[in-house]
Amino acid sequence: MQNVYYKGQVLWSQIDANGHVRHSAYSDLCTQARSNMMKEIGFSMQEFAKHKIGPILFREETIFLKEVRMDEEVYVKVLMTNFNEENHRFTITHELYNSKNLKCAIVNVEGAWMDLVARKLTLIPKTLLPLIEFIPKSEDFNK
Repeated sequence: MQNVYYKGQVLWSQIDANGHVRHSAYSDLCTQARSNMMKEIGFSMQEFAKHKIGPILFREETIFLKEVRMDEEVYVKVLMTNFNEENHRFTITHELYNSKNLKCAIVNVEGAWMDLVARKLTLIPKTLLPLIEFIPKSEDFNK
């Protein structure tokens, strides 16, 4: 399967009282997948620090489809579904699958970029903007 940026075992610390993955753990898994993807294309946390910028989220939505339990192997696909060239806001969809290749959750995030010194929204530096082209895009990608 393409665009998988996280693969790993569900840990005990990610389980809730009902014996399945707790709601906030889905966000953590997808955040790691997104971070892995950004690092792979050259948009690492170290690169952000050099430019004194960082990604911020305005909205996060999780759609739960199937239970995921402790010790299961999961993997997360990452796809950009929207990128606004004027203000550099983005939407990214994450799909979490189990070892049987069943889609268990969809996590959608909407975000932008923050200048970490001015503490205001900013644009991606022109030198880094071409890296956006390397982010996997959804079939219905909107630019």
